[in-house]
Amino acid sequence: MLILAGDIGGTKTWLQIADYSPVHYAKHYAAKDSFTVLFERRYVSAQYACFDILLQEFLQAAEQEKLPPVIQGCIGVAGPVANSLTGNDTAKVTNLPWELDAQQLATQHQLHHLYLINDFQAIAFGLEMLADDETLLLQKGDVPTGEIMTPRIVIGAGTGLGQALLVWCGERDDGHYEVISSEGGHADFAPGNDEQRSLLSFLTKQQTRVSVEDVLSGRGLVNIYHYLADKYPADVSETLNAAMAAGDAAAAVGKAGVSAADSLAGRALDLFVAVYGAQAGNVALTCLATGGVYIAGGIAAKIQDRFSRETFLAAFQDKGPMQQIMKRIPVRLVLNPQVGLKGAALVASRQ
Repeated sequence: MLILAGDIGGTKTWLQIADYSPVHYAKHYAAKDSFTVLFERRYVSAQYACFDILLQEFLQAAEQEKLPPVIQGCIGVAGPVANSLTGNDTAKVTNLPWELDAQQLATQHQLHHLYLINDFQAIAFGLEMLADDETLLLQKGDVPTGEIMTPRIVIGAGTGLGQALLVWCGERDDGHYEVISSEGGHADFAPGNDEQRSLLSFLTKQQTRVSVEDVLSGRGLVNIYHYLADKYPADVSETLNAAMAAGDAAAAVGKAGVSAADSLAGRALDLFVAVYGAQAGNVALTCLATGGVYIAGGIAAKIQDRFSRETFLAAFQDKGPMQQIMKRIPVRLVLNPQVGLKGAALVASRQ
């Protein structure tokens, strides 16, 4: 059976056609090797006025490759989805002027079924499709026997900040993780120390409300850099300022910070990673995610060395009397940028 999988982000959109062959039928869902990718394209999201145009272009390209028609599909969307998995899904992409209607898209493009899910739901489902070398262990933790079915979370900063919760459904030997989507990235930013309180004060002079995403995302990294530049004007790099003005400002700050750790950009990365650790810890503590925390998103894998240092885990663990619990939670960084695509394919195959 041919299925369509998609991952819509504020910056890029990935589409894929895969051949799905079921391997396990009883206690487990599809195995990792049951999908064969036949056709794939990556698009710059902002170059398209709507998703329908992009999808039409993709399916026409697939037809030119002599691929048979797609039966059904699933698209992960960076934004809230209404009536998810009911067959009457609608979605609005948070950082794009795109609105999606699953029934309309399915009818127009001759699909039997098309499902829309939140992009971090897709990432969360995709975790079970990853090989061991597609994640980086940050904290081994300690998962006692009997806690294999405890909650997990996934969190990731990219164009925005995504979060999702995984909860076990069914019996121990005959169950699976289901995913609860979240828009927790739009919750209020809660500073954890004097530096972060100063950052919040700086940002509130520019906007009436500061969300976690305003600090923990691509634009959040830029906000942090501007805060430090205002605080330490003598350390500002005109070369970096020019690079930020000429292209992707967040990518420019990240690249400069990685190459010069003691620069203003390097300090911006340190503060960014500290906030990342604190927020990951907040979400993990909220649902006692002793089953594991997964760091995804487009930024973390590009600066993975920063996550291997003390800053991230120190902030993650710094939860007062809950510190020992936080040290028991396994933490992994997801290295495969297509994890959301894998998850969307898995959801499409399960319907």
